[in-house]
Amino acid sequence: MKKRPLLIKSIIIVILLVIAAIYYYVTLPAINIHSPGLWQFIMTLAAIATIASVIYTFRVKYTNLSPGNIKIKEFVKSNMLVKIMIIFTLLIVIIYAVGYFLSSPVINSGKYTELINIEDGNFNSDIEQISYSEIPLLDKSSAELIGTRKMGTMVEYVSQFEVAADYTQINYKGKPVRVTPLEYGSILKWFTNKNEGIPAYILIDMATQDAECIKLSEGIKYSKSDHFGRLIYRHLRFNYPTYIFDDINMEIDEEGIPYWICPVKDYTIGLFGGETISNVVTVNAITGECTDYDVNEVPEWIDHVFSSDLLISYYDYYGTLKHGYFNSILSQKDCLKTTDGYNYIALDDDVWVYTGVTSVGGDESNVGFVLMNQRTGLTRYYQIPGAEEYSAMSSAEGKVQNLGYIATFPLFLNIAGEPTYFMSLKDSAGLVKMYAMVNIKKYTLVATAGSVEECEKNYKELLADNNINLEEGEVPAGTSKKTGIISNIAQAVIEGNSHFYITFTGDDAIYDINVANIIDIVRYKAGDSITVEYIENDKINIVTSIQSR
Repeated sequence: MKKRPLLIKSIIIVILLVIAAIYYYVTLPAINIHSPGLWQFIMTLAAIATIASVIYTFRVKYTNLSPGNIKIKEFVKSNMLVKIMIIFTLLIVIIYAVGYFLSSPVINSGKYTELINIEDGNFNSDIEQISYSEIPLLDKSSAELIGTRKMGTMVEYVSQFEVAADYTQINYKGKPVRVTPLEYGSILKWFTNKNEGIPAYILIDMATQDAECIKLSEGIKYSKSDHFGRLIYRHLRFNYPTYIFDDINMEIDEEGIPYWICPVKDYTIGLFGGETISNVVTVNAITGECTDYDVNEVPEWIDHVFSSDLLISYYDYYGTLKHGYFNSILSQKDCLKTTDGYNYIALDDDVWVYTGVTSVGGDESNVGFVLMNQRTGLTRYYQIPGAEEYSAMSSAEGKVQNLGYIATFPLFLNIAGEPTYFMSLKDSAGLVKMYAMVNIKKYTLVATAGSVEECEKNYKELLADNNINLEEGEVPAGTSKKTGIISNIAQAVIEGNSHFYITFTGDDAIYDINVANIIDIVRYKAGDSITVEYIENDKINIVTSIQSR
């Protein structure tokens, strides 16, 4: 049978082009020299082309020989096309490997420590005592549970849609919330619903634990569960072919309109090192309209520009590489790292990532804490030594060990001027049942209760009882004095302890006196004039001392 080399070559080229087109359409690498995906795309195609050249040469020149009769070394030497493809493939692999090495911390440790924008923070001024409406009481897993249950009540959607697993934490109208869109249940359900789009998203208030289904007048047409040109990643790639995107998140603006927030990565150290964010693309999830912002001009309603993992990696570079790469793996002098876990806190209408800082040696204490702004990238370090988060979590769990509750990763709060871990306590079903506050400097001081208000009250009593950080003659942070005439006095038993509650003439505030700590209260009655020192609380002030006027 007469061979037709030109036809065979044409067929192979067409097949390679089809493979390349499908590969690109599926993997969507950025056409950018700094994109690892592009280099992997080229290496894969080069390997396929090399195999194709071998097949082509064998079919054209060695039709009468079996593969076992051909010596590979001689075969390569005698065929220029095969030789060129093998050399090209190896060259791409070598450039890729060398590029990674030249971009690594091994030879660029000093540059990696400069990636972070860090300043020393002031605990009392930066982290003011916040109201209960600003404390996120749920972690992501609890939010997912609430979102799934909310979805089960939406009969009109549950057969066609599911809740996406995003649950992005943002500040919305001054409140910490998590937001996540619905998504198509399958590709078949996408075909039947694509004209109307995704009809709603879930909004969960992290303070009240209420979930709301926000129905849209016009459905979401660009999402992670869409297909073809409406897949959000493909929509971004075809509009911005050279951009290297970081993780994208759905947020809502102040009018509740859903947007995809798409940070664009830049590499400042070699080919693949020194990852940072240069700009942000927003995509209207309903219309697909794109807007490109410089990273310094991002609108204030956007919270997620720098991912938590990226910010944490910045501090880990800074903490471990300050004396060079080899010190970080050998003697590890002065090496610090972030702890294994993080949480989010709302400050100044931004979302900040919180995590502890500990020594590389792996002891169970922290030397300080960092807060990292996800919109600006600013990092604040607080030199506050104390218990490592998981030790505090264990301490809180031990307080309620008879109930078997599990603590969430804690938040970093200012309670009565004291650095304090705050965490929720969940049952085996993942439902929040109680709350705990643990003193960071002395993690054996643990207060628990079924409400945040009662937990804070119990915690402040613990601080007062233990005179935390007091010099002689000094009063606890947040302590005030009140002199007046008792107008009402009542007794109650709280968790086995006797308490007196008093009010003063002309003062609506209620003052709580624990008899176990201040026995002298039994000497007084309505009409007596006294002076009390107390810790201010939202509802009931906690008395720390009492004396006659």
